[in-house]
Amino acid sequence: MTRERPTTDFESWLSAREPALQRTALLLTGDPHSAQDLVQTTLAKLYLAWDRIDDHEHVDAYARRVLVNEHRSAWRRPWRRREVVTDAVPDRDLPAPGYDDAHDAVWAFVATLPPRQRAVIVLRYYEDLTEAETADVLGIAVGTVKSQASRAIASLRSHVDQHPEISDRKEER
Repeated sequence: MTRERPTTDFESWLSAREPALQRTALLLTGDPHSAQDLVQTTLAKLYLAWDRIDDHEHVDAYARRVLVNEHRSAWRRPWRRREVVTDAVPDRDLPAPGYDDAHDAVWAFVATLPPRQRAVIVLRYYEDLTEAETADVLGIAVGTVKSQASRAIASLRSHVDQHPEISDRKEER
C-alpha cells in the first residue's frame, strides 16, 4: 500500500464532509472561530487515525464523535483555554454563510442552553440523529439523551416569551 492512496481517500472524504463538520461545530460552539478551531483539531486527529480506520463507511460517525468529544473537553476544562472569545471583532462581523435572521434568532435562543443540553439538541434536531446515535456520539445512555432533550425543550418553551423575535414568528403562522 502506498502512502498516496490513504491521503487521496482522506482528501476526497474531507472535501465532501468538511462543510457538515463546520456546521455542527458552529452549532455546538456558537462561535465561528471556535468552530473552525474545533474542526481543525478534529481533522488532525482523524488524519492521524485514517490508516487505522477499518470501516470507511462509518468515518462520518467517527469524525462526529471526535468533534463532540473535543468540544466536551473544552467546556469541561475551561481553565485550560487561554483564548478569550469576545463579541466584538476588530474589523467587522460577517454573518455565518447560509443562515438568515430567523436562523440566527433561533440559534441565539438555543445557545442559552447548558452545553450538554445544547449538544443533545444540535445532534438530535440540527443533525437529525436518532436518540441511539446521539447517545453513541455523546457516550451517554439513550435515557440521558431523552431526559436532556426533554429538559432543553421545556427550558426553551418556558423562556420563549423572552425572545419576541421567535414568539412573533410563532404568532404569524
